[in-house]
Amino acid sequence: MILVITPELMVPNETDVINQLFKEGLDLLHIRKPWINRDEMIELISQIDEAFHSQLVLHTHYDLGKEYNISRFHFREIDRKEETYKPFAEENTISTSVHDITTYNTLDKEWEYAFISPFFPSISKKGYGLDSTIKDEIKHRNHPDVKLIALGGIDQDNVQEVFKTEADGAALLGAIWESEEPLKVFKKCRNALMS
Repeated sequence: MILVITPELMVPNETDVINQLFKEGLDLLHIRKPWINRDEMIELISQIDEAFHSQLVLHTHYDLGKEYNISRFHFREIDRKEETYKPFAEENTISTSVHDITTYNTLDKEWEYAFISPFFPSISKKGYGLDSTIKDEIKHRNHPDVKLIALGGIDQDNVQEVFKTEADGAALLGAIWESEEPLKVFKKCRNALMS
């Protein structure tokens, strides 16, 4: 499984790229825009082809799910600890983020998957993840019920390495949005996964 996470700030032609990514076989798109208000979120979702709305994952403005046929929601570590996700857990698909394998191994079964980061040194956050040991920690995974999605520094050159560690998927962020040719990068990652 390959997922893409939006950049925090809007980028030119973002929704055009998103629609093209879905047409190329993108599994899920995480809309992570912590600074946009409800109206801006509505505008963003409205520019994404309705056929793909069921493959969107909201990080904020969860109330828009009902209006737009979106039943996937992502919750941060703090939301998990404060249990603010609970009202959404029943009828929806929920995901979360962790930063070590010990926390991942203790997640409840209600989570469909969890991002674990930083897997490699980050592309978008310079200097972040340089000392990360997550790639090695994965061998201590003992949780069969929640999928594990690697995040951080993943691109077409190292995506195969992710799947050799038995992660269930890879999330792309900087590799897509910092590229002059995001579609080409996505296709190379997807092809690497299929080969």
